[in-house]
Amino acid sequence: MRMADRDGLGALRARGIFVALLSFVAAILFAGAAAPAAHAAENDQLPKTLRVGTEGVYPPFSFHKGGELTGYDVDYFREVGKRLGVKVQFVETPWDSMFAGLNSGRIDIIANQVTKNEERIAQYDLSSPYVTTTGVVVTKKSDNSVKKLADLKGKKSAQNITSDWANTAKGAGANIVSVEGMDKAAALVEQGRADAFVNDELAVKYYLATHPNSDLKIALTTEDKSESVFTARKDTNITPAVSKVIDQMEADGTSKKLYDKYFTTKATGQSTWDVIKENFGSMLLATVKVTIPLTAVAFVVGLVLALGVALARLSSNAAISWLARAFISIFRGTPLLVQLFIIFFGLPELGLKLNPWISAGIALSLNVAAYAAEIIRSAILSVPNGQWEAAETIGMSRSTALKRIVLPQASRVAVPPLSNTLISLVKDTSLAATIGVTEVFHQSQIAAAPTGKFLGLYITAALIYWVLCFVLSIVQTRLEDRLGRHVAR
Repeated sequence: MRMADRDGLGALRARGIFVALLSFVAAILFAGAAAPAAHAAENDQLPKTLRVGTEGVYPPFSFHKGGELTGYDVDYFREVGKRLGVKVQFVETPWDSMFAGLNSGRIDIIANQVTKNEERIAQYDLSSPYVTTTGVVVTKKSDNSVKKLADLKGKKSAQNITSDWANTAKGAGANIVSVEGMDKAAALVEQGRADAFVNDELAVKYYLATHPNSDLKIALTTEDKSESVFTARKDTNITPAVSKVIDQMEADGTSKKLYDKYFTTKATGQSTWDVIKENFGSMLLATVKVTIPLTAVAFVVGLVLALGVALARLSSNAAISWLARAFISIFRGTPLLVQLFIIFFGLPELGLKLNPWISAGIALSLNVAAYAAEIIRSAILSVPNGQWEAAETIGMSRSTALKRIVLPQASRVAVPPLSNTLISLVKDTSLAATIGVTEVFHQSQIAAAPTGKFLGLYITAALIYWVLCFVLSIVQTRLEDRLGRHVAR
């Protein structure tokens, strides 16, 4: 073969190799561009911000450390959100209210160790399992009576009544003692007020590792496997995208890293005093930012409403008076907690969705109005009829007499009972924690969940409430003295 032919053949080969390489690079670039495009197109169906329901008091899955929300479920879903390209907003909600929040559209998906079962498959969209564990029965170390699940029959088992573990205990014949979380279940068993509790093996092992002085033990492991899933409403198209990310995290080892972070490292316990010092600042902040403003707003609005209701109650118009009676009867005759739940979880079914703070403010205001209306009415009636008659003789209209003569005198009578209503309102704000308002008591619950220092933290919260009420009682006394200064004795 001639040299020229060899050179031509070499050139052709070189050109072919170059074209092949160019095609290969183009294919990679195209695939790389197409994949994100397809991924972006798929994620366009997701909301820009995913509201994720979690308890915040269920270590190691969802709890607070150093004032920050953390935990296996929290970190896991943060990574899911990052990979999906959406913002994650955690909405801390008590477990018993979690599915109500999901159904009402207040949260988009639950990340709180939801166990996969047939009932939930029928009602919700579930993701792929992101952690698999089993159940365990926990008793006191000295209790050797529980060797199999059937031994729970007739015993008191402390359970969150809406959890799958409650069904396990109930199925074994146990008498269920209702609690809000596993930390409280553990406390009841240690105190001898319950015989046992059933819960997630990982959560229990973490609890025992972080509470080295606990008097509890794992009595047995149940045979059923528990698959934890993220849970969304039907037809939201959220869980398919989440499931793909779960598969990616399993494949690249991210899931294992998170698992090792929370389930292979033992934490050390803190003293009660250290826990109080660490959380006292956040409790005071919750007092200033939530408890006091919520009390002030609810009392002022409630007082204005109460005056209107009291005057309506005294009206000579039978229909108006009957409406005022009905209002008072309804809001005095039903529990404040039920009123909170109706406003927060019930009204969304009618298309009215209010945020937790406003919902709490409305419920507390209406409750104050019902009680204060009767106080104001009785105070007005305590003013002698002669005062009305005297006002009329000097040409005052009834409304002017009410404003200038009657109400000033009635206010002196109304101050003590209205002050008591205000003091009760300060304490009633603690119920707002059930709909996700982080006031001072809920802040103490958040701190107590991972540490188990219930007594110290709850006493601290009680002292904060007491100081607020003590200050209000001083103000009440001075106001009474001022109003009674010119009253004939």
